[in-house]
Amino acid sequence: MKKESNKTRCTWATKDPLYISYHDKEWGRPVHEDQKLFEFLILEGAQAGLSWITILRKRENYRKAFDNFDPKKVANYKEKKIQSLLANEGIIRNQLKIRSAVTNAQLFLNIQKEYGSFDKYIWGFVNQKTIYNSWKTIRESPNETLESKTMSKDLKKRGFKFVGSTICYAFMQATGMVMDHTTDCFCFVKKEL
Repeated sequence: MKKESNKTRCTWATKDPLYISYHDKEWGRPVHEDQKLFEFLILEGAQAGLSWITILRKRENYRKAFDNFDPKKVANYKEKKIQSLLANEGIIRNQLKIRSAVTNAQLFLNIQKEYGSFDKYIWGFVNQKTIYNSWKTIRESPNETLESKTMSKDLKKRGFKFVGSTICYAFMQATGMVMDHTTDCFCFVKKEL
């Protein structure tokens, strides 16, 4: 655990103020707003093969580049916009990841139509409630679970890209579908009976 400001945090929350803020204010907190869920879906996919701090440092650039993660706007990106994103040094300029964001936005909108909201669909993989874990160390936390594998399989079947089971589990952690703060972290929440 890292201590700063007299608070004990999960060990992955380094001394970087950006990481600390993300850990303290976002990670593991339930997200039910569709646009925010879309943001995490795109950012987790962009992170594939990279460290999360790399993505956090580019997050504001992503928000500007991707119209604040408005799925309706992203779904309508044409080739000219894609080329401008590929030239944008403020984001990860991986062609497959950028093109997948557009495809995923289109599929995201399809799910909204089918379920009424993406939130209702995605939280269905955890029966609409957070899974509470009690890990003593972050090393105990898995990279994937049955739920993340099921989510990944369904998203892939629908045509989504960059949604492997490990990415899906990171998405679940980020959006509070699972609570994986370690037991000695000040953000740890025990499941209420």
